Order: sequence, then structure tokens, then C-alpha cells
Amino acid sequence: MEKALSGVKILDMTHVQSGPTCTQLLAWFGADVIKVERPGVGDATRKQLVDVPGADSLYFTMLNHNKRSVTLNPKSEKGAEIFTKLIEHCDVMVENFAPGALDRMGFSWERIQEINPRMIYASVKGFGPGAYADCKVYENVAQCAGGSASTTGHLGDVPMVTAAQIGDSGTGLHLALGIVTALFQRTHTGKGQRVECAMQDGVLNLCRVKLRDQQRLAAGPLKEYSQHGQGIPFGEATPRAGNDSGGGQPGRILKCKGWENDPNAYTYFITQAAVWKNVCDVIGKPEWKEDPEYATPEVRLPRLDEIFETVEEWTMTKDKFEVMEICNPLNIPVGPILSMKEIAEDPSLRETGTVVEVDHPERGKYLTVGNPIKLSDSPSDVVRSPLLGEHTEQILSEIGLSSEDIAAARDDSAI
Repeated sequence: MEKALSGVKILDMTHVQSGPTCTQLLAWFGADVIKVERPGVGDATRKQLVDVPGADSLYFTMLNHNKRSVTLNPKSEKGAEIFTKLIEHCDVMVENFAPGALDRMGFSWERIQEINPRMIYASVKGFGPGAYADCKVYENVAQCAGGSASTTGHLGDVPMVTAAQIGDSGTGLHLALGIVTALFQRTHTGKGQRVECAMQDGVLNLCRVKLRDQQRLAAGPLKEYSQHGQGIPFGEATPRAGNDSGGGQPGRILKCKGWENDPNAYTYFITQAAVWKNVCDVIGKPEWKEDPEYATPEVRLPRLDEIFETVEEWTMTKDKFEVMEICNPLNIPVGPILSMKEIAEDPSLRETGTVVEVDHPERGKYLTVGNPIKLSDSPSDVVRSPLLGEHTEQILSEIGLSSEDIAAARDDSAI
């Protein structure tokens, strides 16, 4: 079966995480992703956090599946010539260099348009235009600058970054959407265009409910936040809210049976208004269903601490999976806190291709994530990441270079 992006050729000039996340997603959908790497060195992550001596790191392999690798130095005369041919050959170029890096190599957006007017040139940057446009940004910097850290953590404690890579991988996902949108528009216009995603912008997009709450503060306290029930006044900015639900329905992480020895024996429990009576029955408080101090969402808000303490007394008598088995048939929203070990061993995630086992010639078998987006007519296969320069001869032959050019390309000093 032909893949959704079969025939689309991606010139992948990315490194580390944000760009490779984007290009790997496109590769999973069938695009031919040509990863350009420095001769003898490659992507910096190949040798970062190495766990198997002599093999590419998991950091690299898990971000570069389904790609082909060519080694090339566009700064040299011969390398620039080959790079120009690759631009002519491809539909999309993706890069996440520091601002102006490709311009300094002689490949500005204007020059790329001259070489291939249909080229879509996609970039990840730390910040958009403005005072910080030239600043270098990494994952946690993006989380801080995008509003996530200031609203994550517990009230009165330090700001907290999240383990979810919303700056790097999150921006890569945004960029992939921009690229396929530009490809679709090109079917009408015949022209390429620039696609840019700033990491700060991507993080903010994922934190929009906190920007929502910033504006709601003008109308008074955020009553669904725990601090309201505790009588703690609000300041001028959206506060940190611990594990409160961000969707308006009160929710908390609660202990389950075994929490004393298992750091993940917890569940997330939401006291959704529509099933409040079911909640009351489950936790052994049927009298709360009609009690005027508990019967409506509004009157419950100042009592959330008491309510969740009572719910937790019940959840502590069940393991996290029992809580789910009891509550789900009653439409009470709950979810177990799953460790990475539990996720890695979950058979259903293996069956859906969300967790995949891959065999690598240097490191052997390892687990990785599969495509989180499922298309009925374009199933995604996960193919191991390429060895450094593994496809150089194949790719250069495809773009019409002579055997002499290919031989020169093998010489690091020439490229």
C-alpha cells in the first residue's frame, strides 16, 4: 500500500530533537527523508548518553527512524555543489540551526528559491522576530519562556519544567503540520514557501488554558484552583496549581493501595459534575448527593480539599487499576499513573504500534515509540535509524552525480 507522503523528498538538515522529531514523523508517513550529516561526526546525539559502547545512542536512534543518511559538508566547494543538487532534487528542506547559519553557508531563502522555486523551507527557531530572535534555546529554556514552567509545580514552590518535551518534540510536531499544509497549498500554487515554528510559540500554544486563566483573573479568583478553597489570595499572574485539573472540572492525583512502597501507586481522579452522584456512591458518601453544601459544583469549590481527602480514603483501599475498573463503567474520569516500565511492558501499546521493538546492527534490539497518529490507509512502519553516511553513495547516484563525484564525496577533506 502506498504511504500518504510517498514521493515527497525531504532534505533533513536537522539535529538533536526538535527538527528530527518533525522529519521522523514525515518519514513514518512515507516521505523519503535524506538526513545530511557532518562527515565522520554526524548528528551530535549519535554519541550523547551512549549506553552501548560503539553503537549510536538511544537519543539518536529513537529520533531518526525511517531516514537515509548522507555525509556532506555544504561549506566546501564540492559539498556546496552536491548540496545544490540535493536542493534541486527535494521538495522540502528542514533545519534547526542557529539563526543565520544557512545564510552564512551561502544558502539563504532567496538563493534556495532560485535553485528550486517549489522548495518548502521549514525552520525551527527558539524565538520568533523580536528582542530575543537571535537567542539560542533548548528544551527547558523554551518551557520557561513559553509560560509552562511558571504555571507548573506547587503553589509557593519553585517553577517546574515538565518531563514531556513540549519545547523540542512539541515544536517538531507543529512544524510537521506546517510542512504538510504548505505541500497541500503547493498543489494549487505550484510554489514553495517558508514555514517557521518558534519553540516559545509552540510551548505557548500548548499552554493556552493558562493564558485563558490569566485573562479570567480580571473577573475575580479562579475558583476551581485549590488555593481558592484554602483562602489564599491570587496575585496578578496565573499561579502554579499543582495537580489541579486545567479543564474546569476539579481533579487531583490521589494515593492508591501500595503507595508506601510504590512511587507510582497513584491515580488521577476527576470529580466531574455530570457524575457527581456516582462519585458519592463509590466513595460511600451518598448523603452528599442532596446535601446543599455539596450538591452543586459551585458550593463544592471551597470544599475541594475535604472532598479529595475523602475520595483518597477510598482510593487507598484499591490499587490504581481497580480504581479504573470500578470508576470507568460509571463514567467517572480516572487514570492510573503509569511508570515508563509499565508502559514499556503494556501489550496493548505493542499491538497498536505505539511502542515498537526495533533491531539495530550495532546495538541489537531496543524499544522506541511508534507513530502516534494512525491512518487507516497509510499504516506506519518503524525502520531502524541509519548508520552515519550509510546511504551516501545511493543518494548521490540518484541525483545524477558521476562516479568521480561519488568518489570525491567519500573523501572527508573534499566535502
